Amino acid sequence: MMKKIKEAADFIRGKGVEKPEIGIILGTGLGNLANDVQVEISIEYKDIPHFPLSTVESHSGKLLYGNLGGKKVLVMSGRFHFYEGYSLQEVTFPVRVMKMLGVNYLFVSNAAGAINLDLPKASLMIIDDHINMLPGNPLVGKNLDELGPRFPDMSQPYDAELILKMEKIAAEKGIKINKGVYVAWIGPNMETRAEYRFIKVMGADAVGMSTVPEVIVANHMGMKVAAVSVITDGCDPDNLEPANIDDIIHNAMTAEKDLVLLFESLIQEL
Repeated sequence: MMKKIKEAADFIRGKGVEKPEIGIILGTGLGNLANDVQVEISIEYKDIPHFPLSTVESHSGKLLYGNLGGKKVLVMSGRFHFYEGYSLQEVTFPVRVMKMLGVNYLFVSNAAGAINLDLPKASLMIIDDHINMLPGNPLVGKNLDELGPRFPDMSQPYDAELILKMEKIAAEKGIKINKGVYVAWIGPNMETRAEYRFIKVMGADAVGMSTVPEVIVANHMGMKVAAVSVITDGCDPDNLEPANIDDIIHNAMTAEKDLVLLFESLIQEL
């Protein structure tokens, strides 16, 4: 694994990427944040050694390097999911590579359904904690001692200082925002009524199909993480309507301007 990580990092450096400070992973319907990046270098995933390929239509599959908010950023425009058939080690491989390139902050976005029905559609939720319901963990197997400890702490997987900064920015900019617990579900199908009831009982506010593996690996390597869910649909088991993917993506794009403002303002403050 270390050999593959180094080969990918060396390839990206060879394209001119130098000392990125912040890594950003863009979720479903949130790709337009990339338009605000002053892109210096764009690399197709398919060209990077050992990188998976995004198979989801709304994920473009490019690694972008440039300036955002006065900082050097490395942006994954398109991410990978367990439901695409990748192992959790493959899903999180790009985060390993980011760290090897020098990234110390990881910002993550995703689209999520509201288990907490007080969360309106097209709104933002800062992730304060998570529950891993995926069938595995990216740290299972031989530990990469060069990258992190065998038993990493997860008492604060999302950096408390970054959360406070986001709440302050949201208040100043008039962005309506909530804070809650995110659960990662396997997908790709939407959940059943009984599963939504189960998820609510376990204490989650929102459910999605990503983010948690990347955050586990980022914590393993000592990166500071901030993550935000865009609430795209309501998950009321007593009044459940058939999922409409077009509506989900539309709601993600509606909230995108607030997410862009939030992330750009946060980057400027670092």
